[in-house]
This record gives sequence, C-alpha cells and structure tokens, in this order.
Amino acid sequence: MRFTAPRVVEVVTVPQVALQPGQVRVRTIASGISAGTEMTAYRGTNPYLTSVWDPQMRLFLQREGTSAGYPLEGWGYSEVGEIVEMGERLTMPLPDDVAVGDLVWGIWGHRTEGVLDAAELRGHGLPPGVDPVLGCFVRVGAIALNAVLAAHSTIGFTICVIGQGVVGLMATRYAVLTGATVIAVERIPLRQEMARKMGAHHVLAPGPDLPLRVRELTGGAGADSAIEISGSYVGLQAATRIVGLDGVVVAAGFYQGQGEVLRLGEEFHHNRVQIVASQIGSVPSVLRSRWDVPRLQRTVVDLLLKGEPDVLSLVTHRYPLHQAAEAYAMLDGNGTQALQVILEMP
Repeated sequence: MRFTAPRVVEVVTVPQVALQPGQVRVRTIASGISAGTEMTAYRGTNPYLTSVWDPQMRLFLQREGTSAGYPLEGWGYSEVGEIVEMGERLTMPLPDDVAVGDLVWGIWGHRTEGVLDAAELRGHGLPPGVDPVLGCFVRVGAIALNAVLAAHSTIGFTICVIGQGVVGLMATRYAVLTGATVIAVERIPLRQEMARKMGAHHVLAPGPDLPLRVRELTGGAGADSAIEISGSYVGLQAATRIVGLDGVVVAAGFYQGQGEVLRLGEEFHHNRVQIVASQIGSVPSVLRSRWDVPRLQRTVVDLLLKGEPDVLSLVTHRYPLHQAAEAYAMLDGNGTQALQVILEMP
C-alpha cells in the first residue's frame, strides 16, 4: 500500500525480496490502520513530507528544494502474520522462539508479506488458537500504556483521558486497572458508549464547561493528570485547564501545524501545570532503569491474552487490502462510526 499524493492511495505489486542470512519472511494476515498518525500521511500534513528527521541531532531538517516526500511506502505499524520462511542462520544463534509456522505481531507495514531480521521478532509470538487480530493491538496498546505510566496513574488518582479512539479507549481501560478514577472525554456517542464499557467512571463531552464539570467531580481540586490522546490542540488546551495545582498533562497525540489555541498565560501558568510528551520510542524517564519498550509490549500482550481489554469489540470495519483507498476515504470523510479499521490480506 502506497500514498502517492495527498488523499491518493494505491496498492502496487513489487518484486519479492530474497531472504538474507538471519532474516524471516512473514505472510501478513491482518494489518491495523492508525486513524491518527497514518491520516497525517494520507492528508499531507505529516512533517516527514517537508522535513527529514536526523536521528543523531534529533531534529527535523527542512528538505532541500520544494519536492514533497511522496510517494510514502511502508506505512502501518500494527501487523500480524505467520512466519513462512527462514533464511540461513548467522554465526550467532537465532532466537529460539522464532520458527516457521509461528504467529507473530510486529511492524512491517500494509503489505502482503514482510521481510525482517529474525531478532526483531524475539518475544513477538502469539500462542496457537488466538484470534490473530489481537496482534494488531499490541503496538497501539503499548502507546496507551506508556501514556498511563507517564500520568502516574494509581489508586486515589483522578485521571482524565481526552479522546476515546482506539488508543484512548485502551488508555482508559489501563488507567481503570491501576485503580484510578477515570474521566473519559469524548464527543462521539459510539466512543462515549465504548468508554463506559472500558470502565470509565465518568464520561463527559468536550466544551467550555468541561473544566468546571471536572472540578465538580473532584471536590474543586481538578484532575491529578490528564492524557491528551486526540492529537487536537483544542484538546491539549482543555487538558491544561482540567488538571489541578501542579497537575500533569501527558501529550500523547500526534499534533499537526501550529497550536494557535494554546493559552499558556492562564491556568497553565498559575497552576504550574507540567506538560510531558509521551512517544513510543521510549518509556517515561523515571522508569527507564526498570522499564523499556519491550516490557511495555510484553505487558500488553499478557493483558490482551486475558481479555484486557476486549479489543476485538473495537474492530468496526474490515477491508481487503485492494480496497485500502476506500478505508482511508471513509476515515477521512466520516469516521465517527469507526474505531479500529483492519486491512485483511489475500
């Protein structure tokens, strides 16, 4: 699957890649569309289209010239499939838990097969008999859990989760499991209903009265933490107003363009609000001696296998790969009835 221009999706045939020593071939079964990050590539707002990320300097640098970054290939980060071929072994042994026939989750994009280093799939196996689509929720679940950890969610805390898409719903469930009182904020009725099923103690709609309603629910104190997962600057501004004194706002959305609605001279300033970024490349700094991204992912897999949460109930749409353009157009045009969209492979 390839983005060839803004709002233009194509499915193209490419030559099969030969395996190198230490690599495996995975036949894709299903792939989940991210209705947040991927839509920025679909709509043409993603910073990678105009800039290049320099991993050494950790800066986005402007592309030379005026050419856009299209075509974009390899998008998708919620894949599940079966290992169908293994290359020759390297001098070092391959992981014992990677073998032909294994069901594995990982990141190789919306394509019918992926070629990966076997070491990348260490610990990525799923047990026989499970619905493979569970694997499409591991990475998004790790994003959600990372945000909950950054919010210090625990017994006695009040946590607001702004945005109840798939990641927001999973964050709501994980926060509930920590023992916190969870306030879900969402305007779309379907997502409000799902937030209640995830155990949210209160479900509120966004709007000017949201900070007052949160104060009413917390005895005037405001929330201890807020997780903003909608990717909206309006939501981020609301988060700075609903937390109390020295409250923490976890900015977990993928924000685009300029944040003109942010007002940092009012509640943010007077309540000494802390805004921290949550991004799946690493865990919160205070946890790095004991947690890392693989531990996040293992934790999510363990929870999913126990039905926490029931992610299969979040799958609202399934499309064959050749109808990928229709899937993105649906999300772009009127995605209010969509939660997780799955691309199924032939």
